[in-house]
Amino acid sequence: MRHRLQQLAPLIATLVFIGAAALLWHQLRGYNWADIRGSLQSIPTWKIALCIGLTTANYIVLIGYDWLALSSIHHPLPFRQVAFASFTGFVATYNFGATLGGLPVRYRVYSSLGLSSIEVMQVAFMLGLTFGIGEIATAGLSFVIDPIVIPEQLNLPFHAVKGLGWTLIAITAGYLLLTAFIHKPLRIRGHDVRLPKFGVTLAQIGVSVADLVLAAGCLYSLMPADFSMNFPQLLGAYLLAIIAVMLTHVPGGVGVFELVILTLTGSTNKEDVVAALLIFRVIYYLLPLLVATLLIAVMSLVRQLSKVQPIVRGSGRIVTSIAPTILAMATFLAGIVLLISGAIPSVSSNMKLLENFVGLHVVEVSHFVGSLAGGALILVARGLQRRLDTAWWGAVCLLTIGIFTSLLKGIDYQEAIVLLLVLLSLVSCRNRFNRPGRLLHERFSFGWFSTITISVLSCLWLGVFIYKNGNIQSDRWWEFAIHGDAPRFLRSCVGVAALLVLWTIGRICSPSKVGKSGLPTESDLQTASEIIAKSTRTSANLALLGDKRFLFSDAQDAFLMYAVENRSWISMGNPVGPPERWPELIWRFRELCDSHNGRPVFYQVGADSLPLYVDHGLTFLKLGEEGRVSAREFSLSGHHFQNMRSTRNRILKAECQFEVIPKERVADYLPRLKEVSDAWLAEKHAAEKGFSLGFFDAEYLQRFPCAVVKQNEKVLAFANLWLGANNEEFSVDLMRHDPSGPSGLMDFLFLELIFWGQQQGYEWFSMGMAPLSGIEDRPYAPMWNKAVGVLYRNGDHYYNFQGLRSYKDKFRPVWEPRYLATPGGIALPQVLSDLVRLIGREKKPGESPQTTKMLDE
Repeated sequence: MRHRLQQLAPLIATLVFIGAAALLWHQLRGYNWADIRGSLQSIPTWKIALCIGLTTANYIVLIGYDWLALSSIHHPLPFRQVAFASFTGFVATYNFGATLGGLPVRYRVYSSLGLSSIEVMQVAFMLGLTFGIGEIATAGLSFVIDPIVIPEQLNLPFHAVKGLGWTLIAITAGYLLLTAFIHKPLRIRGHDVRLPKFGVTLAQIGVSVADLVLAAGCLYSLMPADFSMNFPQLLGAYLLAIIAVMLTHVPGGVGVFELVILTLTGSTNKEDVVAALLIFRVIYYLLPLLVATLLIAVMSLVRQLSKVQPIVRGSGRIVTSIAPTILAMATFLAGIVLLISGAIPSVSSNMKLLENFVGLHVVEVSHFVGSLAGGALILVARGLQRRLDTAWWGAVCLLTIGIFTSLLKGIDYQEAIVLLLVLLSLVSCRNRFNRPGRLLHERFSFGWFSTITISVLSCLWLGVFIYKNGNIQSDRWWEFAIHGDAPRFLRSCVGVAALLVLWTIGRICSPSKVGKSGLPTESDLQTASEIIAKSTRTSANLALLGDKRFLFSDAQDAFLMYAVENRSWISMGNPVGPPERWPELIWRFRELCDSHNGRPVFYQVGADSLPLYVDHGLTFLKLGEEGRVSAREFSLSGHHFQNMRSTRNRILKAECQFEVIPKERVADYLPRLKEVSDAWLAEKHAAEKGFSLGFFDAEYLQRFPCAVVKQNEKVLAFANLWLGANNEEFSVDLMRHDPSGPSGLMDFLFLELIFWGQQQGYEWFSMGMAPLSGIEDRPYAPMWNKAVGVLYRNGDHYYNFQGLRSYKDKFRPVWEPRYLATPGGIALPQVLSDLVRLIGREKKPGESPQTTKMLDE
C-alpha cells in the first residue's frame, strides 16, 4: 500500500500543478505579457543587488541547519565540508524537492565523508525538526505582530490568523519547556525519541527564524513601492506558501508558490508582483544552482592539478559523489531555459539586426532547433545522473547547439552565457561520466516523469499566456515573418511534443537490458563456467551452485550472481570477469532492482571495490575478514608451528594419506562422501547452508577436483577444490570430516592442501571468511558495528565466530576486510534478516507473494 502511494505521489503533484496553473490563469486573465515585461524592466538594479545580497546571507545561515544536525549526532566535520553539503543540499531541495533532489545529494556527500546511512537519516531528521520548529515560531510571531487577512474568495472557515499565531507561540513555548526539563527519551509508538537539549533547541529556532526572515526579505526587496503588504504580513504569506509547496510535493513549488503569494497579497497591480516573483525565482533558485555547478567544475579542475591537491584534500570523494547529480540538474534547467526562450517574444531591435545579417530562414531554423535542443536536454539529464558516457556527449552537443541557436534566433546572449557555463562545467568533469550504455535503456522514475511533465507544461502555459490575445490561430502555424513569434512558438510546441512522443515510443520498443530473473539454465552455467575459468578469485565458483541468478554483460565475458529474498536483491560479491565490466553490471543490477521495487545489496565485497558502490548511495557494514595464506612462502619450520608439525606426523603415522581426486573420478567417491557429510552434519546438529556457502550436491561436486584424506582406503575427510586462473589462488568450499576419525584431521587436511598448492605453483590459499572479526567498537561506531562486535566476543554459544578466527590465525594468514553494501537506513534490519534467511536456506510456510511476483516478471 505504501509503495502504491509513493507511485501516486508524482501523479498527484502533476495534477496539483495543473490545478494551480488553471487558477493562476484565472488570477492573471486581465493582464498580458507586455505589462509583466514592463514591470520586469522597471525593477531598479539596486533592488536586484539587494536581493542577491540577502540570498547570499540566507545561504550562509542555512549552514547552521547542517552544523546543528551534525553536532547532535556527535559527528563533527570541517566547516568547509559542512558548508558545501549544506549549499548543494539546499540548492537541490529548492529546485527539485527534498525527495528527488535534496536528500539524495546530502546522502551522497555525507556518505563520502564517512557518515553511515543511519547517521545521514538522523541528519535529515534534525534538518526537518529545525525547520519545523522554526516555521512554527516564525509563523506565530508573524501572525501575532501583524496578521495577514485571509481572502474571502478562499471560503475558509476563518479570515484572521491572530488566534492561530498565539497557538503556535504556545506550541513553541511548550516544546522549549520540554527540552529544558525532560532529559529522558520519550516513548512514541514503541520508539525512544530523545529531545535536543535546551540550548540546541534555542539555536535551532534562531537559525530557522533567520532563514525564513531572510528568504522572505529577498522577495520583499523586489516588491514595488506601492505594495499592499508590510514585511511581517508578507512573511506570513511566504510561510503559508512554503507550507503549500511542502504539502503538494510539486518540484520547486512551480505554480503553487506563485499562486499562494498572488492570492494572499491581493494586490491590484499583480503584474508587478508577478515580475517580482519571476526575478525572485531566478535569483533565489536558479542562480545558486548555477553557482553550485561552477563550484563543482572548479573543484574538479583544481583536483586535477597535482601541485594543489593538498589544498583540496578530501574534495575528490565529494566531487565524485555529487558531480553527476548537480550537473544533471543544471543540464535539465538549461533545457528549460531554451524552452522558455522559445516561448518568449524576441527583442525587436535584435530581430532587425538578424534580418539584415543572417536572414529569416536562419532565424526560423535556429528557433525550432533551439527548442528541440531544450526538449532533448531535459531527457538527457537523466542519463547524466546515471553517469552515462553517451549522455555526456549528447549534453555537450546539445548545449553547443543551444548556444549558437540562442544567438542566431534573437541574440539572446544572456541565455547563451548560462548554457556556456553549464557546458564548461560538463567538460571539466568529463571523467565523472564513464559508464557505457544507451540512453533509451535508462529507467525514468515516476518522480522524473512528473518533473519533466510539469516543466514542459510550465513552458507551454507561459507561451499560451503570452500569445493568448488572438495570436494563436490555426491559420498562422505556417506563417513565416521576422516578428512572427507566435507561429514560431506553435511550431516549436509541435516539434517538442513530437520529440517526447518519439522518445516514449523508442523506450517502449527498446529491448530491456536489465537481464532476466529466472534461475540459470545449463547454457547459462556453461557460459558462467567459461568466465570463471579466467577469474583469479576462487569465490566466483559459488555461481555453479545453481541457486543464484545471473546478469551477463553484453559481451558475455562477465556476470553478476544474485538471489532474491523478499525485497532484498542480494549479489554474491563483486561481478565476475574483467574489472572494466563491473560498473555497467552494477548499474544494470541497480536498475533491475528498481524495476521490481527491490533493494540492491552486495554481500562480501572487498575494500578496493567500495568506490563502485558509493556511486549508488550505498553504505558499508563490515562483515568480517577473509584470511589468505601465502602458499609459496608457507613452511612448518619455527616454534609457532610445533604443534601443527606434531599433529601432521601423528596423522601420517596413523596410515592416513592425502590425495586429490580429479573431477572426472569424483562420481566414484560420492557415496562415501555423502556418508562423511551426513555424519558431520549430524554431529554438528546443523543443516545445509547456501548462497555464500556450498552444500552437498552431486552435480555441483562433480564440477571440481576433490581433496580427500583416506585411512586404509576409507575416506575420513574431504574438501572440493576451487582453482583460480593463472595459479593466483586456490581454496576449498565444502570441507567435512568423519567425527570418528583421529583428532586433528582438519588441521592435517589444511596443511596438506597448502603444501599441494605450493607444489602446483599457486600464490595464495584462501581460508574463507571469519565473520564479524576485525569490527570496530568505538563510542561513535555505527550501530551495526557495535552490535556485531558484541556478538563476535560473546556469541560463541551460537556461532563460535571468535573460535573460527583463532583457528585460522594458526596458519598465519593475511586478513582482508569484507563488507556489506546496502541502502541502509530503516531498511537495514530487514536486509540483514533476509540475508540470514537466504544463507540459512530457511523454508517459508509459503513463498512470499511479492517475491514470487518479482521473480515471474
